[in-house]
Amino acid sequence: MKHKLLPLSETMHYILLALREPLHGYAAMQKIEEMSKGTVVLAAGTLYGAIENLNKHGWIEPVGHSGRRKIYQITSEGNSILNTEHDRLLHIVSLYEGSESNEEG
Repeated sequence: MKHKLLPLSETMHYILLALREPLHGYAAMQKIEEMSKGTVVLAAGTLYGAIENLNKHGWIEPVGHSGRRKIYQITSEGNSILNTEHDRLLHIVSLYEGSESNEEG
């Protein structure tokens, strides 16, 4: 089934990947910056808009609080979306890597 949020944007990808561990928004922003080696720096508005969207779709869920901050974590549905995207991206990468061998076949 094709979901309207698929393929995932780079932002959504990073948020789902970061939330494989429970984090509040600010910690997720820091983690994403670290994971992307500084190439993805999310503004708070962008992050919270995306979190709201992902939560609405059931791909992440609130799992607690740290003071006033809500802590979110990926759901099993979110994980299966990541797996689908992982397979899609691996296929695309294989097309880069396999261009010589495909010509022989």
